[in-house]
Amino acid sequence: MMTNAPIGVYDSGMGGLTVWREVRRALPEESLVFLGDGKNCPYGSRSREEIQQLADAAVARLVKDEGCKMVVVACNTATAAAIDFLRAKYAPVPFVGMEPAVKPACLATQSGVVGVLATERSLDGDLFRRTAARYGVGIKVVTAPGRGFVELVERDREDSPEAEACVRAAVTDMLLRGADQIVLGCTHYPFLLPVLRRVLDGHSVSIVDPSPAVARRVVQLLDANSLRAEAGHVPEYRFLTFADEAYRRRLMLKAGAATAP
Repeated sequence: MMTNAPIGVYDSGMGGLTVWREVRRALPEESLVFLGDGKNCPYGSRSREEIQQLADAAVARLVKDEGCKMVVVACNTATAAAIDFLRAKYAPVPFVGMEPAVKPACLATQSGVVGVLATERSLDGDLFRRTAARYGVGIKVVTAPGRGFVELVERDREDSPEAEACVRAAVTDMLLRGADQIVLGCTHYPFLLPVLRRVLDGHSVSIVDPSPAVARRVVQLLDANSLRAEAGHVPEYRFLTFADEAYRRRLMLKAGAATAP
């Protein structure tokens, strides 16, 4: 039955597993196919046209080859560059993208300063600009690209002295300006949470991860389109990549780490 078809989750690499984890928790009876490009990661400094081509290839594999009933673009950069293109080309397949979690951060701030960590492409995208302009009235939004963050996660170096140095360099200016909210604007970044918390120790700062909100949106769209899996359906989890078999196996291992408490 169509309702038992899998949900596709796509990212440039391993970061989208943080969204995959939340979707799995919210929908334990749904089968999931995760596609981590890997071969072309990172996307952050690529052109819009190139990202659209890469996203198109990934979604074609999920929808046409794997029969996915919905696609979650679990990549902030791909969402910013390609989500409208994908929705138009693959209609009526429902898509869920990554929303910049600026709204909840701006609503929660007490200092009036919000920090946003994201890739260069995401920070330069229309989606981020519109969101920041709409909800950042009267709020100082301080942005910084997470230079090296994606590469650290892809190399399994997210809890290393190198990672701590990169994180410290990215957030120092935000802290000096009084940020009390820091938004994680890339799905790779939650893998750096242990290091980020160490760097922020002693500061009254809340970290805003949009992944749980994305999972809630997936639930809403499944129900709105009557696409829920049958009650009692036993889910299957598959992992795909455009890289090699070794990378695919690393995705599986990283998925296990992503589901740890």
